[in-house]
Amino acid sequence: MRRIGLLFSAGNAVIMNYVHQVPGWPAFTWDAAILEQTLASVRCRQGRLLGQMTAQGFQLQAESGLKNLAAEIVQSSAIEGEHLDQEQVRSSIARHLGMEAGGLAPVSRYVDGLVEMMLDATRQCDKPLTEARLFGWHTALFPMGRSGMRDITVGAWRTGPMHVVSGRLGREKIHFEAPTADRVSREMASFLQWFNSSQALDPVLKAAMAHLWFVTVHPFDDGNGRMARAISEMALSRADQTTERFYSMSSQIEAERKRYYELLESTQKGTLDITRWMLWFVECLDRTIARAEETLHSVLRKAQIWERANQGMVNDRQRKVMNRLLDDFKGELNTSKYSKIAKCSTDTALRDIRELLERGVLEKNRAGGRSTSYRLAGGRA
Repeated sequence: MRRIGLLFSAGNAVIMNYVHQVPGWPAFTWDAAILEQTLASVRCRQGRLLGQMTAQGFQLQAESGLKNLAAEIVQSSAIEGEHLDQEQVRSSIARHLGMEAGGLAPVSRYVDGLVEMMLDATRQCDKPLTEARLFGWHTALFPMGRSGMRDITVGAWRTGPMHVVSGRLGREKIHFEAPTADRVSREMASFLQWFNSSQALDPVLKAAMAHLWFVTVHPFDDGNGRMARAISEMALSRADQTTERFYSMSSQIEAERKRYYELLESTQKGTLDITRWMLWFVECLDRTIARAEETLHSVLRKAQIWERANQGMVNDRQRKVMNRLLDDFKGELNTSKYSKIAKCSTDTALRDIRELLERGVLEKNRAGGRSTSYRLAGGRA
C-alpha cells in the first residue's frame, strides 16, 4: 500500500535539485498581492473566533481548549499514519493541566511525550525556540530511543542521509532528499535565529514558512512532520496571542492530506518562490477556523439548551432524550419515539414533553394533530 510521508534513511544518492540546493536558499519569496485577500479573511475569522471564546465562561474555554489540543495531537499523528487513542490523549492533557481526569484512560509514555511537546509549544509560545528545546521535544517523542522496530538518534540532530519515500521495499519512490547531515547544524542555527527574531512579517505567514523550512531541513531521524506542525502551532499561538487552542489545524490538514503532501513535494522540488505553499497554508487555516466556528455555535447552542432545561428538575428520561436530540438525532421527535427512547408510556412521554415545552427547551413543529412533532428550541421547523 502506497504511503506518502513514510520517513527513513537510505544510502543511495539522488541526482536532483531540491529547494535547499537552489542558490540563495533559504531566502524564500512570495507574491504578497496573491495572499493579501485570503490573509485578511483568515485574520478576521481569527479575531471573531477568539472574541467569541473570550466572552464564554472559564469552564467552556477550558473544555474547548482541551478538545482542540487533543484533536491537534491525534490528527497530527494520523497524518503520519499513526492512530492514537483519543481518550489517552485527553487524559494526559487533563493531568498535565491539573484538570479533572477521573475515569479517563491510563496513558502510555509515548502519548505523554506528544502531549508534553504540544503543551510546551503552545503554553510556552512566548519563549525562544532553541536547540535544547527541540532536543527535549524529540526525546519526549521517542522515550525508548526507537521508531517502530528501528533504533534512532534521539535528542540530537541526525547523522545520516534522509529521504522521504513511499512504496514497497525494493520499489520505493523517492519524494524528497533532505540536506546532508553535515549541513543540519548550520541550517538549524539559521532557522532558529530567524524564528526567534522580530520581523515585519504577519505571524500566520511566519507559521507557514516555519513549517516548510523545518520539514525541508528534516533535522531529526524521525518525528519531523509532527515537530513542524508543533512549531506552526507555536507561531499560531503567538498570532492568536493566547495559549489556549480553539481550533486544530492538523485536523484540517489530515482532511486535505493528499494535497498537503503534493504541495510539500512540489515546493521542495521547486524554486525559492513559495507562493503556492503559502496560499494553501493560509486557505487551509481559513477552513480550519470556519470549522471551529461551526463547532463553537453547536457547543453554545447545547449550553443554552441545558441552561433552559436546568431551570427546573430534569428527570432521567428527559436527560436521556435531550442527549439523543443533541447528538445529531435523525428525523422528528414525537411521543411515540420519546417513549421508546425513554422506555416509558406515551402518557409519561407526553407529560415530560409538556414540561420541556414550558421551559422553552422544545418547540412544536408546524404540523399538528397526529403529525405533531417537536424539535429543540432554535432549530428549523
